[in-house]
Amino acid sequence: MGIVVLITAKNIREANTIAAKLLEGRLIACANIIKGVHSIFTWKGKIDKANETLLICKSKKSCFAGIVKTVKKHHSYEVPEIIALPIIDGNKDYMNWIKKNCLV
Repeated sequence: MGIVVLITAKNIREANTIAAKLLEGRLIACANIIKGVHSIFTWKGKIDKANETLLICKSKKSCFAGIVKTVKKHHSYEVPEIIALPIIDGNKDYMNWIKKNCLV
């Protein structure tokens, strides 16, 4: 099954590092990096805010455990956001490309 993985990072540099490591490990086929995401969240009992960078990664469900392990290794956050959403349908050629470019 194809998945989209959302990962927030503290800045573009960290996002690029994480994307490169995931691509090198063939855990994702593609990452879109979006700067300037303003996040508001509860952290340690208080409402907090941060300007972050969002990675939108395309992969396979079978790669998710490896994605989590790799992100945690290269991420500065104590609890990084790593959320997988199922791809319920898509361009068949694109979906095959994801399958071919993800190792697991």
